[in-house]
Amino acid sequence: MVKKLREKVAQFQDPKIVRDLGLYPYFRPIESGQDTEVIINGKRVLMFGSNSYLGLTNHPKIKEASKKAIDQYGTGCAGSRFLNGTLNIHLDLEERLAAYVHKEAAVLFSTGFQVNLGVLSSITGRNDYLILDEYDHASLIDGSRLSFSKVIKYSHNDMDDLRRKLSILPEEAIKLIAVDGIFSMEGDIVKLPEIAKIADEFGANIMVDDAHSLGVIGHNGSGTASHFGLTKDVDLIMGTFSKSLASLGGFIAADYETIDFLKHRARALMFSASMPPASVAAVIAALEIIQSEPERIARLWDNTNYAMKLLLEEGFDLGPTESPILPIYVRDNMKTFQVTKYLQDDGIFVNPVVSPAVPSDSSLLRFSLMATHTFAQIDEAVDKIAKAFKEAGVTSIKEKI
Repeated sequence: MVKKLREKVAQFQDPKIVRDLGLYPYFRPIESGQDTEVIINGKRVLMFGSNSYLGLTNHPKIKEASKKAIDQYGTGCAGSRFLNGTLNIHLDLEERLAAYVHKEAAVLFSTGFQVNLGVLSSITGRNDYLILDEYDHASLIDGSRLSFSKVIKYSHNDMDDLRRKLSILPEEAIKLIAVDGIFSMEGDIVKLPEIAKIADEFGANIMVDDAHSLGVIGHNGSGTASHFGLTKDVDLIMGTFSKSLASLGGFIAADYETIDFLKHRARALMFSASMPPASVAAVIAALEIIQSEPERIARLWDNTNYAMKLLLEEGFDLGPTESPILPIYVRDNMKTFQVTKYLQDDGIFVNPVVSPAVPSDSSLLRFSLMATHTFAQIDEAVDKIAKAFKEAGVTSIKEKI
């Protein structure tokens, strides 16, 4: 008898098609640390595809803190936070994070993805509603799929659509609006002031995913709610450590009662091993650096504004971005792969984003800035991107004014 699973996977040919063309851009092995320059196949490549917005992944203070944590606690916790996997440094970091985002309490998860899985799958019930922006991160979407609540999506950053969707929901139901702070592909910032007003009008709660906002916007990089002065209006603030905070893991911050509820209901927390000591210590050190060196965030924005200016002058379509995430639209899947390959061969690393992650006519290069990039590196990258677009025959560059 034919085994159906083997049949199914054998029919999945998308990666093979791109590999056969010599354009496969994923799982590229890097032979050095994440920095503005990396080594791939023994060759120097400028990195413009990293989420290390503040350039801290190789900071000596962070590396030393990780080593000391291993010496004191070992390499892992051998259990979940719920049982034997809570260390005193977990509690220390939770207190620091709660203070950083101005909430009463916080709890750590092993990854940022697990935060959203754990929170959205447990926080609301069968008769409640989760309301998501259609461009929310996959972890929010997957978390909502695990929930027994009804899930409603509204058009991206469309406040009229959000109001329409909320207006038909029962008044007595819990309604949680879960949104990205900075959208991870488009680079635009959520319209939080408008959302807060609408949420208040309809008695809804708000959760903001600050994965790409921490270290980027807000006071000392403390995120979207701080950026808009709306911390009291946002009920739950989520963040990850794999971007600006130079580590791995995530957290959710809220009032004491909500965090206590999640500690005893979020299965992604209760049934998953806790963050290893080295990762926790790295985040503590990164937080200290961010809060003591605000000039890093200023440099990140200097680089962002400089790169945006150059790309726009070259006529590239960057969409509505307002952040260090600069989507350079190609609007053709295969040409996006071609441009990515030309660029890597020319010493520039960028990330291709194609369908189904985005519609095929919205495919793009995700070009992201770090505080540690130099203007000379940005100049080189922009020149080579313009060259690659011409070589690939991309016609989506806007006419220069």
